[in-house]
Amino acid sequence: MNFTRRAMAYVAAVPAAAFLSAREAAAQSGEDTAVNQAVEAMRKAMVDADRARLETLVADQLSYGHSAGVVETKQQFLDVIASKKTTYKSINLLEPTVSVVGNNAIARHIFTAEFETDGKPATARVGVLQVWLKQNDQWKLLARQAFRLS
Repeated sequence: MNFTRRAMAYVAAVPAAAFLSAREAAAQSGEDTAVNQAVEAMRKAMVDADRARLETLVADQLSYGHSAGVVETKQQFLDVIASKKTTYKSINLLEPTVSVVGNNAIARHIFTAEFETDGKPATARVGVLQVWLKQNDQWKLLARQAFRLS
């Protein structure tokens, strides 16, 4: 068999490209894992009403939207949790998905919770879209919007 230089270069390039794609996929799955860990840390910090932990998980520019249309800044969100105006008894995140694009990630899930607001018990079951931003090698929640499920 006679191979041209072009064919030999192609044969040499294919394994290298496959290796790079596998490496990129491994890095991607690592970032997916890191975002999922941040989402779980956020869930736990909300149940624990851990203001210090929440502060490390949310970006200064946070826009936190509720399904009823209320939108909170970082400070408002932290104040509600820390003051225990809203106390979460449990939070479950169902059907989670994560998509990482560069330094941004989109996380979706169904948010179910048992909580008290101003001492009144309540439950929630809503869809949630979160936008996470990687800042200084840490994933931070930049935006969250809940929506009613049909």
